[in-house]
Amino acid sequence: MPDTNAIADGAMLTLIGLALSTGFLLALFIGFLVIAGFTKLRKIGPKSLVVRNLVDRMEGEQFQYLKPDAVTGNTDQLRTPELLEQQNKPSS
Repeated sequence: MPDTNAIADGAMLTLIGLALSTGFLLALFIGFLVIAGFTKLRKIGPKSLVVRNLVDRMEGEQFQYLKPDAVTGNTDQLRTPELLEQQNKPSS
């Protein structure tokens, strides 16, 4: 018959091993996320590779808002210059 102390010791060592491996994996994942987060902290400017909003690319230009009643005309989404150019390209 197995000794109950040996079974209890084995169970305790198993739980300690699981806790340590879980803690290690959590530290590894959290560390990676923190390091990956630091790569997003870059200088904001017109030549930066990170664009957070359009103001970064405007280089000091002022916004020119349209009036609410400004005439903008109709828009045909199927006849954009890009799509017309693609249609007129000769097939190879």
